[in-house]
Amino acid sequence: MDVAVKLSQGRAVALGTAIPSWSQLSCQSYFTFLWLFPSNSHPRETRPAQTDETTFKGPFQPKPLHDSRISPASISVTSLAKHTTKREIGISQEGGGNIVPFYHLSPKTVLESPPLGGTHGQHRNPSRPQVTQPESCRICRGGSMAEQPCLGPPASPPPPNPHSHPRDKWSKKMDFLLSVVGFAVDLGNVWRFPYICYQNGGGAFLIPYTLMAVFGGVPLFYMELALGQFHRTGAIPIWKRICPIFKGIGFAICIIGLYVSFYYNTIIAWALYYFYSSFSGTLPWASCDNPWNTPDCTNYFGKSNVTWTNFSRSPAEEFYTRKVLEIQESGGLHDIGGIRWQLLLCLFLIFTIVYFSLWKGVKTSGKVVWVTATLPYVVLLILLIRGATLPGAWRGVVFYLRPDWGKLLSTAVWVDAAAQIFFSLGPGFGVLLALASYNHFHNNCYRDALVTSAVNCLTSFLSGFVIFTVLGYMAEMRDVEVEDVARDKGPSLLFITYPEAIANMVGSTFFAIIFFLMMITLGLDSTFGGLEAVITAVMDEYPQVLAGRRELFVLGLITVCFLGSLSTLTYGGAYVVKLLEEFGAGCSILAVVLLETIAVSWFYGIQRFSHDVKAMLGFTPGLFWKLCWVAISPALLAFIVISSLLDQPPLTLFDYQYPEWSISVGFLIGASSFICIPLYMVYKLVWTPGSLKQVRALQAEGVAMAPIL
Repeated sequence: MDVAVKLSQGRAVALGTAIPSWSQLSCQSYFTFLWLFPSNSHPRETRPAQTDETTFKGPFQPKPLHDSRISPASISVTSLAKHTTKREIGISQEGGGNIVPFYHLSPKTVLESPPLGGTHGQHRNPSRPQVTQPESCRICRGGSMAEQPCLGPPASPPPPNPHSHPRDKWSKKMDFLLSVVGFAVDLGNVWRFPYICYQNGGGAFLIPYTLMAVFGGVPLFYMELALGQFHRTGAIPIWKRICPIFKGIGFAICIIGLYVSFYYNTIIAWALYYFYSSFSGTLPWASCDNPWNTPDCTNYFGKSNVTWTNFSRSPAEEFYTRKVLEIQESGGLHDIGGIRWQLLLCLFLIFTIVYFSLWKGVKTSGKVVWVTATLPYVVLLILLIRGATLPGAWRGVVFYLRPDWGKLLSTAVWVDAAAQIFFSLGPGFGVLLALASYNHFHNNCYRDALVTSAVNCLTSFLSGFVIFTVLGYMAEMRDVEVEDVARDKGPSLLFITYPEAIANMVGSTFFAIIFFLMMITLGLDSTFGGLEAVITAVMDEYPQVLAGRRELFVLGLITVCFLGSLSTLTYGGAYVVKLLEEFGAGCSILAVVLLETIAVSWFYGIQRFSHDVKAMLGFTPGLFWKLCWVAISPALLAFIVISSLLDQPPLTLFDYQYPEWSISVGFLIGASSFICIPLYMVYKLVWTPGSLKQVRALQAEGVAMAPIL
């Protein structure tokens, strides 16, 4: 039988060229293995992906060993037709007939059987001679023959590599759960959800929000945790094992992570500035008697006969805009001015904390989150109790939850609900992949996904009560409607509206300190997760360079993020923050999540992914999850992306209208990350030998010939 073999997606393809007998024997054993155990007869469970594997050269083909627990190259020709028991070939009936990992067997465990064509399944000789593994197989690539290493683990354990380092693991299960909760529950839960909720129908908004969470956010959250835990690698190299042509998704995720770090840590620096300013007998934003105040400053607390007009500015607003930001020194994006040295020091301190929390990996960050992830809930509970005792608090709660059923007929409400849940849970940022990659292989990531998702959504709902009890109190003091007080959104809600209410409470200094401490911890948790995603992805992609040098690499990454944030520390830095917030991680991250879902569900295959989950958890995901991964979640993401691109409202901040050229710059920022995906696809298709037509033909022949042999 004169054949040469090309391995394509776990199948062998006959190409009609003579090869040496030793290679023919190994390839024949592979054909026999396929005949004995076809892919549709047993669930193909896979081994953890941190082992050394031979990379498939096709653009759509994952690494083969990741798809088979048993390596055909490690079984001799005489081992297949005459195996004695299922246990000897690594198959067990325990756990529903699952395949036992081949690497659990001793390297000396071998089988003996007659040549091809003989009978199999007969117990003749239980002796176990040594396995012989050929050094290479002939593989036809682009019409020429090339020597390639055979697939499969070596017959004996390889010598230890002095430069290799075992992958870190979480010290405790709670370290992982708190890290995930800390990343998912961020500043957006406090400022974004309450605003979107009352803007889109109050209590009625909870209906589309819940539906989008059940059918969109939670399934993708579960998918990313399972992918990270199974493959145990970061957002870039994981695509070698899923679908190599989509590897650009990993690079896009890292670029988006950098954009987010450029502006998000500046917001934490603002909170740190407020935190420092709170250590005073009288809060600096409590009165209009400060050097930075203007004649428009109006303090209505504790005073009667005060008229509030459209030109009136509260002391808290002027402290934020004229003292913290000094935005009056900037003319806009074309004239952002110099750097605020006070904010520079605050940002330096923030990045110092981040560095020493991440430099040693999950061993250190897993301990820090015990403080940063739990403290916000203590503070939220204190603020909720205090807010509920304020006069007029009930007005805010009624406004927050009063349903406007007519809003449900608006498409914008459903788009906002879907966008909020996706941005809140955070699939697509690579964080869930990175954090889950340090789990034990059999950790119950399904339960983790449900618990952490529920905690995230309930935190958003709780934050609404914390915010709106205070807004009702402010409306009572101003003698206006709650909707007139709640016109602020985004960071302004946290740096203007809430501090203004705190300044007029009994014990204002205490409540200001704990409130801004909560903001700092909420922000730090998300920063830990975002940068850990980049660190894990890059270090797993280039282990030969970065192994053992994590401290230096983290220092370099933190330096890049610090330098990239300098423009946000200028007098016009708030304009830069708004631009990066809208375009750096807007439609681009949603498009990345969409392609990630398609690549896993359609290219990698939902059945294969389900088998991966079963290998870890012992059960296959149900029909609901499969439908969400294959159709519902991608449809929701496509709906959000298209709606966001078609509906672009004018971008404004305070009284500043962003010019047209700045919007073009924003689109370039968004495209700069997403463009990595098609560029890498082109690169992979150009540099991979052979054409797509040849690849498809070889795959079709392989599927057709495998049963014959």
